[in-house]
Amino acid sequence: MSRETPPPAERRQSVARNPKATHDYHILETWEAGIVLTGTEVKSLRNGKASIKEAYARVRNGEVFLEGMNITPYEQGNRYNHDPIRSRKALLHRREIEKLIGAVEQKGLTLIPLELYFRNGRAKVTLALGRGKKLHDKREDLKRRQAERETARAVSIKGRR
Repeated sequence: MSRETPPPAERRQSVARNPKATHDYHILETWEAGIVLTGTEVKSLRNGKASIKEAYARVRNGEVFLEGMNITPYEQGNRYNHDPIRSRKALLHRREIEKLIGAVEQKGLTLIPLELYFRNGRAKVTLALGRGKKLHDKREDLKRRQAERETARAVSIKGRR
């Protein structure tokens, strides 16, 4: 009789998030992708020196590239340092890339990175397929969130009594 051990819990260490993306876009689907990085970029990420607020993903020649992602140069990197805003290749399966190509060619859809993190020691990025929100959609979301906050606050106050 073989005894299977449960898989170890996945360790996930977040480096950078893009909270504005959910405000500006309707998120339709998400994917997890690896990133091709140099050694000093990995060291900078481990120090938490990255920003994906202005970043987006682009499909070129059947490959996905992250543009506008800023990884600050590593302080002790001297001549081996990298360009902070270079384009970086995202690692996805062929079928996922083909699905992305079909979706991005539709009007109004774009690829946005939501989070940059380490999972089990490997740098990963969560890519989302999004459609831009109109101004009235953003206002509705803000009203809905505020109403949810107020109801949660009322319930918690009622529970204290």
